[in-house]
Amino acid sequence: MAPPGPAGAHPTSAEPLSRSIFRKFLLMLCSLLTSLYVFYCLAERCQTLAGPVVRPSGGGDKAGAPGRGALAGGPRELAVWPAAAHRKRLLQLQPWRRLRPPAPRPDGEEAAWEEEPPGLAGGPGGSGAGSSVAEAPPGTLALLLDEGSKHLPQAIIIGVKKGGTRALLEFLRVHPDVRAVGAEPHFFDRSYDKGLAWYRDLMPRTLEGQITMEKTPSYFVTREAPARISAMSKDTKLIVVVRDPVTRAISDYTQTLSKRPDIPTFESLTFKNRTTGLIDTSWSAIQIGIYAKHLEHWLHHFPIGQMLFVSGERLISDPAGELGRVQDFLGLKRIITDKHFYFNKTKGFPCLKKAEGSSKPHCLGKTKGRTHPEIDREVVRRLREFYRPFNLKFYQMTGQDFGWDG
Repeated sequence: MAPPGPAGAHPTSAEPLSRSIFRKFLLMLCSLLTSLYVFYCLAERCQTLAGPVVRPSGGGDKAGAPGRGALAGGPRELAVWPAAAHRKRLLQLQPWRRLRPPAPRPDGEEAAWEEEPPGLAGGPGGSGAGSSVAEAPPGTLALLLDEGSKHLPQAIIIGVKKGGTRALLEFLRVHPDVRAVGAEPHFFDRSYDKGLAWYRDLMPRTLEGQITMEKTPSYFVTREAPARISAMSKDTKLIVVVRDPVTRAISDYTQTLSKRPDIPTFESLTFKNRTTGLIDTSWSAIQIGIYAKHLEHWLHHFPIGQMLFVSGERLISDPAGELGRVQDFLGLKRIITDKHFYFNKTKGFPCLKKAEGSSKPHCLGKTKGRTHPEIDREVVRRLREFYRPFNLKFYQMTGQDFGWDG
């Protein structure tokens, strides 16, 4: 018998044979997985890109009906689409509005965003520094995968400036059945001539069962606003966030001071004549706080039961409690509770543990919660005396004692 050769020279053992079979099996498995992946990618591309372009159909069919559309560039016959492909196609064809950031206003009020004509942001040549931003259709994944529709608001936060309206809106947007415009539209005070169609187009898309909302605090002190909102819909629910008028006036002044450091002192603006103690009610910071006077205009067009008055103080001390009242008023299930809030000691007011569309905690921006300047105590005392009769009348009109004169 011939002597055996070097170890491993003749791969006739069972072990090398098994290893060869294993390699072939791995190669076949990789080939199979690669083929499946290529097939999946091709199938996805065919669903979203192939086939006719869908546009709203005529002939009595409802535009945007699920799964149907008209053939673009051909006869007006109907093409049936799988639901998922139809929704993706709608997303591709949906023009996103481009908005210019609002320019700061000298009076400190929030300015409305301005629409920019469709096209590339930043003008010819593409986007650049300071260009507009593309605002995606707002909402959850359900809204992105469905058409939804735009409606005029069923509820409006009409006031008051520096009362806590921004906080209330941000808190409400956590609710899945609330859809709200982020920027203040200022339709019923500044842009009414643009018409309701323009106003509706500012609203976010909503699904069945969701409420459309907006907030513009200056409505409460605009004489024409009650009649205009009533003309839109007599069923509109109105929310007014009110706050101690003295504290509110100081906060209003503080905001203006941050933008215009050269303005006169709070004391000099408060009085027409400091010696006689005559209050200057023509100054907007003082005038806004005469709530009873403004409310009278609204009651000519809306019953008191169609208005909800939210305490700006309780919105800080007990946000969940006030949000419970708001949810009840809007006919919503009480979803926003204590678990949604935590108190930020630095800012001095509650913040959201999770904001809308985010998993991170969220507090209002640096423009909220500013430190107020020190005001002469005698000025504060005289202001309290001035507001007291108006406050008492406001308590009687609303059936609520807000405790500003205790």
